[in-house]
Amino acid sequence: MKMSCYKYWGKLEEIANKLSSYGDLDKYGNSELDDINIDEIIEILDDVEIIAHDKTIDFDSAKHILDDEKMNKALKLIRKFYVYVGARLETENALKILESENPTETLDSFHFYDRYIGLVENESQLAKFNEEKTFLFLGSGPLPLTLIMFNKVFGCKCIGIEQQQDVADLSVKVLKRLGLDEDIRIVVGDETAIQDLDYDILMVAALAEPKERVFSNIWQYVDEKTPVIYRTYTGMRAILYSPVLDKDTRGFHKEVMMLPSGKTNNTSVLIRKIV
Repeated sequence: MKMSCYKYWGKLEEIANKLSSYGDLDKYGNSELDDINIDEIIEILDDVEIIAHDKTIDFDSAKHILDDEKMNKALKLIRKFYVYVGARLETENALKILESENPTETLDSFHFYDRYIGLVENESQLAKFNEEKTFLFLGSGPLPLTLIMFNKVFGCKCIGIEQQQDVADLSVKVLKRLGLDEDIRIVVGDETAIQDLDYDILMVAALAEPKERVFSNIWQYVDEKTPVIYRTYTGMRAILYSPVLDKDTRGFHKEVMMLPSGKTNNTSVLIRKIV
């Protein structure tokens, strides 16, 4: 067992303590944070990013940290803040597009845009994306960048599924503003909505929860030919978000796994249903 992973335990606990001073997300939900300057929280989370991208930590050591009881509390908290910050930034960016005189330029200026390009190029090796295909994305969010990218790069028709009505409404406005509402449509619902839709490729967002339920419902409704791609986090990057576990994807065969390169955080995995 390499000792290298222990050097971060104190640091991660310190980060969790700093974050907990902003409020109890479990008790009061996220609304308590809405008045806080988001840059303060991002600055704290930047330290987590550095640890997440440490190449000297191998998968086993990472697993050791992430499975540790003591670390569990700190990790849960860090992940909650990560999800909160992501959702808030995405919502703020969606609103910026709506207010912008040049919405496409505004979209291109977002700092995570490049990350997405890398991710989409990676994922395009997992299934054949083209104009003939309909791409269905589960968990599309307020700013459906994945759908926008796949449509732009491969010309495929896209459908996003979003659970929250207000989030879905915002994303529809964004797509209209970008002139993409003909090619990309949004459906309100959870993963069971796939039973009524026609699609060729299905992708599950990294933040789609609860994983086990999501995948078992997909298994009910998907056929064995359809490529299912899910995004997850491996190695130390799993500090950032909770990863998909093997038990979540029971009934599927894992075909290919693409590890992240450069600044992307996501590992993308191609699976197919087996009967």
